[in-house]
Amino acid sequence: MDTLSVLDAARDPTVARRPALIAPGAGPGDVLTYTYADLAAIVAPLCARLAAAGVGPGARVALTAPNAVGTVAAIHALLAMGAVLVPIHPRLTPPEAAALLEDAAPSLVLHDTALAGIGLAPGEAPAPLAPPTPSVVPAPAPDPDGDLAIVYTSGTTGRPKGAVIPRRAFAASAAASAAVLGVRDDDRWLLCMPLCHVGGLSIVTRCLLARRAVVLVPRFDPAAVLASIARDRATLLSVVPTMLTALLDADPDGVLTRLRAVVVGGAAAPERLLAECARRGVPALTTYGLTEACSQVTLQPPRDPRAREPGSGRPLPGTEIRVVASPADGVPDGADGAGRIQVRGPTLLRGYWRGPSRPPESVVDASGWFDTGDLGEIDPAGRLHVLARRTDLIVTGGENVYPAEVEQALEASPGVARALVFGVPDDRWGQLVAAAVVLGAAPPADPLAALAEATAARLAPHKRPRRLCLVDHLPLTPAGKPDRAGAAARFARSLQPVVAGLEQGGREVGRKHQ
Repeated sequence: MDTLSVLDAARDPTVARRPALIAPGAGPGDVLTYTYADLAAIVAPLCARLAAAGVGPGARVALTAPNAVGTVAAIHALLAMGAVLVPIHPRLTPPEAAALLEDAAPSLVLHDTALAGIGLAPGEAPAPLAPPTPSVVPAPAPDPDGDLAIVYTSGTTGRPKGAVIPRRAFAASAAASAAVLGVRDDDRWLLCMPLCHVGGLSIVTRCLLARRAVVLVPRFDPAAVLASIARDRATLLSVVPTMLTALLDADPDGVLTRLRAVVVGGAAAPERLLAECARRGVPALTTYGLTEACSQVTLQPPRDPRAREPGSGRPLPGTEIRVVASPADGVPDGADGAGRIQVRGPTLLRGYWRGPSRPPESVVDASGWFDTGDLGEIDPAGRLHVLARRTDLIVTGGENVYPAEVEQALEASPGVARALVFGVPDDRWGQLVAAAVVLGAAPPADPLAALAEATAARLAPHKRPRRLCLVDHLPLTPAGKPDRAGAAARFARSLQPVVAGLEQGGREVGRKHQ
């Protein structure tokens, strides 16, 4: 029996009565709680509707809808039928969405308008419902080795690619994550990340396999998230660093300390942010992951929330990581142990989508290793330290600069709230280090001069920002991550030189090439 099916789960009488989905109702403070039986009773007729529309095992169905009960129900229906989900972010522009739909060639597209009526009427209290009868269960049963989703990457390295992720990868990822975090009877995972990303989708599959509840927040809003944690008794939360920063700012009462784990990934978590979590007793656990590995690759285990562990955690059970020197990326052999991060294990993608008439493009080598393109190093304790994501690395005058390191130096400076570091083209040095900075509550009188002085004390000359701009907020991708790829173009006219000339620093930067 395929365990990735809410219909299968609801057949177990002990599971049928458990909460499966907790979502806001129509009025302020209204909450709807769906048991596994309730959710199965919604999903079963939806399966019948999809089957009547020609959807069956292996059929590709695009879903472009926000976080809502109907969206969760549609995901569960496609899981139960063995169809292949193609999530499309609802915030994409029409041309962006059209390009992905043309590439995926789905047999059906489900929009939020088609799903709006799914579930209970607004404000209606949920009533116990019987599990579905066998006559409405889709047949044949899904192939456990079939594909579950085609998830398009964020596109920070060019045109988005569709990662074809099999069902077994989601199952393996959920089992490995549970082995690190554990599973408690009272677990409820708050989902405020987009369901169209692998991080949000993985929360649904983890909770389904563990027979636990998803606490759904329609969109990320710090006040709404904190209220839901307190009201709905969530125990687990997944966020990116920008979300966690906003939550800490909005949480004077320590609501976040009620959680047993706050999994922080998607981007490097600033040291100051993790230190603040430790000071306030917030159990922040850093993780490193990517779409191609079905979300998590490494994860810190739960610990005393006041303790801090460096890096992004150790590999999940069953997953292996290594770093490989790559001179082509400016990482020569023996360069401080740094290299391209490679991953091997059961959570990897099948390949990249190449259209309905061709098999996925294999990107896993003969030994099972997938090259992430990210740069990192592994410390003696086996913890991974991510230095740069894919094309984030800045090469200036032949020297490598890791943006995360420069961001930490800037954010450690008095009066700085957040920083985003990126490279800008330069005819002489190839790239210059640039930064967009959000000032805090007590900014210095001359911010540019203060930042130049602060970074000079903390960073080697080639790592110091040569162009700076002050902004009200940092640009984010739809996933809530800092939009480093688009920053150079966005801030091109706002960047100011940090020093009058670049000659002194420039000669030092380029010395080894002279």
